[in-house]
Amino acid sequence: MAIIVHGATGAQGSPVLAALRAAGHHPTAAVRDSTKVTGPALSIDNDSVESLVRAYAGAEAVFVHLPLASPDQQVSYAQKIGEAVVQARPGRVVFSTSGYPTELRDGTLTAHGMLAAALAESGVSYAVIAPRIFLENLLLPVTLGPAREDGALRYPIRDDYPVSWVSHLDMADIAVALLTDNSVTGVVTAGALPPQFGADLAEGFARYFGKPVVFEAQEPEAYGELIIPMFGADAARPVVDSYHFRWTQPGEVIDEERSAQKLLGITPRTVEAWLRDLAV
Repeated sequence: MAIIVHGATGAQGSPVLAALRAAGHHPTAAVRDSTKVTGPALSIDNDSVESLVRAYAGAEAVFVHLPLASPDQQVSYAQKIGEAVVQARPGRVVFSTSGYPTELRDGTLTAHGMLAAALAESGVSYAVIAPRIFLENLLLPVTLGPAREDGALRYPIRDDYPVSWVSHLDMADIAVALLTDNSVTGVVTAGALPPQFGADLAEGFARYFGKPVVFEAQEPEAYGELIIPMFGADAARPVVDSYHFRWTQPGEVIDEERSAQKLLGITPRTVEAWLRDLAV
């Protein structure tokens, strides 16, 4: 089965590529530098319709997610990918929103919403995977280190904030199911049900580490000070602002009716199982 995987060297695409190979498929990595990939690969330019059409032509399925970029650049990527799908008409497109909203509070479509709408209008078989927050955020040294060494899992959400957490490994399982079976279309929500609170996360870490771990709600600005040395002030600011917004919200829980659990029979890993699979 000819399957194209965008960003196959990154945090989202790499697990999808690996899961497809484990399932006996022979996917092709679509990346900026094909020399960095072992196995079939091709170089693409997300801002070139011609480049994307060449990649998609004849493909039975394509896995897509928008790379990190400025909002304007992501809009350009979304438009180019959408146009390439219309022109090349691959057999199936599976798009991950990567936890981003598809529209703003005033109803304006984001880049992710634009691409989801373009796929819906393309006439090509498609599915949109809609996660909330990735468990991999907890692996940053500023969070994992204190959890392992001090028994304190610190993260910038409230203690009473329920989240349908999901891992990149779970996303890969969902993506493989959707790439290889066209029977489910439209939005598929991805994440834990019931949702988890900070204490639930800490309990999973405690079971994995074999020692007590407690959750500590962290002020977004304090979290920002820790990640600035890693990402830079400009990149850290939108992240901090997103957590300020979360502090004003009741939670982030997926729609059960459109969940991977209900539509695909795929239940996300527990926190302990996720940590064990990664062997962190």
